[in-house]
Amino acid sequence: MYKMSKNVQLTAIILMIVGAVGLIYSFVDTPSSVEEVKEMLANDHHGDEANTANAANADHVDDHDSHAEHVLTQLKNKPWTAIYTSSLFFFLLALGAFAFYAIQHASQAGWSPVLFRVMEGVSHYMLPGAVILIVIFIFSALNMNHLFIWMDPEIVANDSIISAKTGYLNIPFFFIRALIYIGGWILLSRVIINNSRKLDNNPDIRLHKKNFKLSAIFLIFFIVTESMMSWDWIMSIDTHWFSTLFGWYVFASMFVAGITAIALITIYLKKLGYMEFVNDSHIHDLAKFMFGMSIFWTYLWFSQFLLIWYSNIPEEIVYYAARIQDYKIPFFGMVAINFLFPLLILMNSDFKRINWIIVFSGITILVGHYLNFYVMIAPGTVGESWSIGIPEISSVLLIAGLFIFVVFNALGKVNLLPKNNPFLKESKNYHY
Repeated sequence: MYKMSKNVQLTAIILMIVGAVGLIYSFVDTPSSVEEVKEMLANDHHGDEANTANAANADHVDDHDSHAEHVLTQLKNKPWTAIYTSSLFFFLLALGAFAFYAIQHASQAGWSPVLFRVMEGVSHYMLPGAVILIVIFIFSALNMNHLFIWMDPEIVANDSIISAKTGYLNIPFFFIRALIYIGGWILLSRVIINNSRKLDNNPDIRLHKKNFKLSAIFLIFFIVTESMMSWDWIMSIDTHWFSTLFGWYVFASMFVAGITAIALITIYLKKLGYMEFVNDSHIHDLAKFMFGMSIFWTYLWFSQFLLIWYSNIPEEIVYYAARIQDYKIPFFGMVAINFLFPLLILMNSDFKRINWIIVFSGITILVGHYLNFYVMIAPGTVGESWSIGIPEISSVLLIAGLFIFVVFNALGKVNLLPKNNPFLKESKNYHY
């Protein structure tokens, strides 16, 4: 039985402490007034004499003040964007891992039961992750940040496009939907995981059959709510823009991230000697899913981008125009990371059985998909004032530390080899 080592526990705590300190500093360091922003902008322009001369013009002063207020809002949003991106990424990673777990039950897969405990462990982060997101949503609703501009009554009153969407985009209905999504995901996941644990001590085939049915129910619920979640929690940030492909695009990203986390944790535990029943064929199959879902994500990214670029409709291209103009490096960089690295490395069948290559590829995939979430969120919240700095790094450290602590703590409370699963013998003898 695995026990969370002091090294893992200490690493997680240090990550959380360093991340929390950096995030607090980021909030404290945020400019508090328009005057501070004006001074920053003046320093950025090195005291350009032409700007000073133009300041005498009243219209120029008004424009300058308006720009400074706009930049102030963006800079105040910067630490909020950082913590929201990290929180959402790790929560959806855990949700994606459980969706993969549910697919194993619903499809009656025979190769994967030896990996069930890792899948369940990753899924345990859903509850604390959901709490963090709800807290951020509450702060947004109280106008303590401007992540969702449609939550600002003043903006809605002066924007005909947003005001036309208030039947769906309003704060009470937003929270009702969020609670339905989160409540359904967590409730069904906990029942399924509890049945799996009960099966260890009670060889009753009815528990397995219940999980088959519950997993099918979860997947149906997940298919609908995941798309709606992506509209609410990500796409509504760019309130004027919409894409009918967006739900699948987000799903592909969270799904491959969840599978990658399962692979990395499995390899780590196997190296420590706790999962000797996992063989190269299991790792090979996880790597195949990492590769396949990376290609699927690329297909969806290209499909969405190509159709919008080709039609060249102003209401649609504004989304990509902002990202290509202001986020060129992370925008195209994450496409290269999420497509080229898996393609070039994981296409080779032999490489899928070499642990260090899987680890390297997995870390690369996780970084790439974090950047994907950042590029989906930041242009609508911080605009051209973005940077990868202390807020972003600190947020990743904080949430990653919490994720590691929760997952390995959950793994330390159960036997890593599930018992009495009808497919367990097939899984343990899985070779090809």
